[in-house]
Amino acid sequence: MLDTLKRFFKKEAADTAETGSVDREHKLRVATCALFLEMARIDEVFTAEEMETILGILKGKYGISGDEADALIAESDRELEESVDLWQFARLINANYSVDEKIEIIETLWHMVFVDGKMDQHEHYLMSKLKNLLRLSQSQLIDAKLRVKNAD
Repeated sequence: MLDTLKRFFKKEAADTAETGSVDREHKLRVATCALFLEMARIDEVFTAEEMETILGILKGKYGISGDEADALIAESDRELEESVDLWQFARLINANYSVDEKIEIIETLWHMVFVDGKMDQHEHYLMSKLKNLLRLSQSQLIDAKLRVKNAD
């Protein structure tokens, strides 16, 4: 009987850990996607090309279907609308991602900035703000920008 109870609680703890891990991963996807949406909209012109870029990133990075990407964008959009600022998203990313993973996010954001071929003052401001929120240095931000520009 005691062994049965031990197995039950171990299984329940494992299930909770797995559910927690899946939930955390989903929240991280929402947080990252929210940053993508914010960048796409910061210049007050959200183009079809920017939406296609976000969809492509989500499908490629997370290996999800178009419908799942649409749902993730919708959920991220709701979270963004309900948020006071970007800190809640950055806090989650900082707590769960390495510096290299955060630089990868910044590189993706740089790709989005240059979808239309130029960077306006609002995009520049947001990149600087995100650098600080994600606890990255100015040189990491500039290096990421240069990698993106040189790759294009």
